[in-house]
Amino acid sequence: MVERRFERYPVTGKNSLRFWPQAVHPVRVVWNFCILSLCRVSPSFVVKNFFYRMLGVKVGKDASVGLMVMLDVFFPEEIEIGENAIIGYNTTILGHEFLRHEWRRGKVVIGKDVMIGANSTILPGVIIGEGAVVSAMSLINRDIPPHSFYGGVPVRELQVKQG
Repeated sequence: MVERRFERYPVTGKNSLRFWPQAVHPVRVVWNFCILSLCRVSPSFVVKNFFYRMLGVKVGKDASVGLMVMLDVFFPEEIEIGENAIIGYNTTILGHEFLRHEWRRGKVVIGKDVMIGANSTILPGVIIGEGAVVSAMSLINRDIPPHSFYGGVPVRELQVKQG
């Protein structure tokens, strides 16, 4: 498996999700959740991008985040969306993951002119290179090279048929 870039936080005793209030203040999580929920249903890219930036997300010019997209509620500041990128309907972008004995936090970088298909999930510590296309319903658990076409669960390179 390709190693992603993230910080590891080991825990003992209970599973790592039980420690979330020590990772981020609960009031911050409630605030993030309220703003992100508003953004999920807003059809306005201007409104969404304004609120995303307010939460610490780096959003490039003309980036388009589709309806029902869910950004990381704990660490939205770990997400960077490049200029003119398109994030498809109902995609989830995570800057953290809770496992049984540790939790991880890592930056997600979505490059310029990237297109992410609907219902995809992007895990922490992933870089999607400029101009890449990721098909719908993909699990993006590793880096995607620039100007490539990937898809699947887990994500892998796809061949484009010339007809």
